[in-house]
Amino acid sequence: MQAIRYAAKDEAGVANIPVPTLLPGHALIKVKASGLCQTDIEVLHGHYGDGRFPLVPGHEYAGIVEAVAGDVTEFAPGARVAINPNLACGHCRACEKGLFNLCEDLGAYGVSVDGGFAAYSLVRVDHLHDIGTLPFETAALAEPLACVLNGLNNAGVTKPDGSVGNVPESAIVFGAGPIGLLLALSLKARGAAQVHVADVVQSRLDFAERLGLIPTVSGSSELAAKRKHFDLVADATGIPAVVQDMVSYTADGGTVMIFGVCAPDAKISIAPFEIFRRQIKIAGSHSLNNNIPQALALLQADREGVMSKLVSHRLPIAEILPFITKKSVDPATMKVQFVAD
Repeated sequence: MQAIRYAAKDEAGVANIPVPTLLPGHALIKVKASGLCQTDIEVLHGHYGDGRFPLVPGHEYAGIVEAVAGDVTEFAPGARVAINPNLACGHCRACEKGLFNLCEDLGAYGVSVDGGFAAYSLVRVDHLHDIGTLPFETAALAEPLACVLNGLNNAGVTKPDGSVGNVPESAIVFGAGPIGLLLALSLKARGAAQVHVADVVQSRLDFAERLGLIPTVSGSSELAAKRKHFDLVADATGIPAVVQDMVSYTADGGTVMIFGVCAPDAKISIAPFEIFRRQIKIAGSHSLNNNIPQALALLQADREGVMSKLVSHRLPIAEILPFITKKSVDPATMKVQFVAD
């Protein structure tokens, strides 16, 4: 079968590899759509995960059950499914607290074992979720959306059961890339009255406006006038200077949400007195936490398919490789997906 294959650190190519052999408790998935994430690029360069090579990347995917092991009764061939990629140990302190995304030995499809940038993928059946009639390209957004919802859960905007928590009247997301826009659209879907998106790239701000969001130019006088204005301020850039400035835009009693991935050794400076005096809450977010069903429910409720508009490229597998290996990408590029016939 054809696949994207990381032969070693910094070495990516298109390869023909064997179709995986069925194992007990597993299903063979015919991949129909698989999204590219910055994490896939970080894995290639050894900046994320444990550097297990060779590897088929891809952790945002959906497909059809092709075959199941003899001991599997939960799914049958023909089922349409999305994948929860995280592989937690289930018994460390974090797992015992229900924080499976913080597992001390966390692995994932596409990170520590072969994932979804291939014609077929071998997946444990307890990591499969039925998608009903949802288009595969839409269902492949369930993983990044689940990451967003995990962050909003931790920030108190949604509850773990998916019900609405403390919805901010006004919010701003820094970063108008696909994950920032998905975060902003999720806030809007949860009932936030005004959702701003800040960026320096005008084409991305224009796209955000077409999605029904409020575009704001980072560093502008318009944005400066909104200091202490937003009930929720979220970063989706991973730029330390942006994170450092977020408290200044947060209303008294508001929440700062750190969602973007800064470099591990990056440091920022924040005045503790301001956090204390203005009663600011700071929420972190890492990955998803067994909440693919919550994400699928939100995608099903998106009747107009607004979130699906984030997919800018639907390509054969060989055409995904340049997006993984090249140094820069057109700012108009949003979510890139491998889509099979």
